[in-house]
Amino acid sequence: MEDSRIFDNTKIAFQLKSNRELNRARFLFNMISNATLVKIGTALTTFAIKAHLPVEGIIRATVFDHFCGGVNEDDCLEVIDAMYTKGVSSVLDYSVEGKETEAHFDGAMEKTLKIIRFSDDRNAMPIAVFKPTGFGRFGLYHKINEGKTLTETEQEEWSRVVARYDAVCKLGLEKDVEILIDAEHSWIQDAVDNLVTEMMRKYNKSTTIVYNTLQMYRHDRMDFLKSQHELGKKEGFYLGYKIVRGAYMEIEHERALEKDYPTPICESKLATDENFNASAKYILDNLSDISIFVGTHNELSSYMVMDLMREKEIKITDNRVWFGQLYGMSDNISFNLADKGYNVAKYVPFGPVKDVMPYLIRRAEENTSVAGQTGRELMLINKEKFRRKGVK
Repeated sequence: MEDSRIFDNTKIAFQLKSNRELNRARFLFNMISNATLVKIGTALTTFAIKAHLPVEGIIRATVFDHFCGGVNEDDCLEVIDAMYTKGVSSVLDYSVEGKETEAHFDGAMEKTLKIIRFSDDRNAMPIAVFKPTGFGRFGLYHKINEGKTLTETEQEEWSRVVARYDAVCKLGLEKDVEILIDAEHSWIQDAVDNLVTEMMRKYNKSTTIVYNTLQMYRHDRMDFLKSQHELGKKEGFYLGYKIVRGAYMEIEHERALEKDYPTPICESKLATDENFNASAKYILDNLSDISIFVGTHNELSSYMVMDLMREKEIKITDNRVWFGQLYGMSDNISFNLADKGYNVAKYVPFGPVKDVMPYLIRRAEENTSVAGQTGRELMLINKEKFRRKGVK
């Protein structure tokens, strides 16, 4: 098959990276591959920032610039424009985490609205994203999730959360910018799901604007997808889903053990892979009703989706099918898919250096725990360095 090994092409994968940037990437992934170094490094970094030590310059020149587009939207433009010359779009992701005040929630909404307007005249930015806990308090989602009665103050607070979602989805429809809404921990996800479904019901009447996120390491997500499909067909609205494997596995297991309930996570990595692939197949089988954003760094799943598109004669430019990876990772998937003409977008985190550090620390810890991910990155970087040495 013509593209059966396209992800091995490092010349295309790293075409935007200078030798200096390749060396930096190799240094970072070597660090991330060592769990002890990640633990020490994150502790020291957190301490240095809290103590207001002058470390932002070092962070900016290393881990920040590799995994983030910049400190604000304008700062990201160089990265956005460069990637788009190679056919890779950008999803600007305001990655400030852990803030819990109404002012911060309003600020995150305004930032998202600004990104949508910023995207309006840029073909390179057809999609925006936000995190539910960026728009509302975790404890409030949790109370709703458990079916508890809200106080009058909490009802007003929830109304403001709903209004933030609504403002972003409404502008997305007006500007024709698709809105991806990230997933959260399982014990608040039902509250998120219900609100996102409400947004789909309202704004996905003629096309797919609003996308929910399915973490397929949860064994109940296929049933949820099918039930939502039935609802969408019955009520006459389109569905959109970003499918990912998942981001909170260890926390989910620990909480299930602590609270003595069955873990929501699949029994094995293989079961998660099968669940992920099954969700992709189900959506592609029902593409007339459901759009998909395939969020994966897994090459086999990417090849599988490509094969299914070929079998079903789905055009590679069909806007109902997108592939996505994180900026700074899996360039071999992103740029080789784009080179073939597929719809590809990189999640590009941005924000003030000290505010984005919790995100970067989580990213480092996740990479450390994903078997083979950093090893694959290092192998590809070394292969490209060797290739460049051989080019006269």
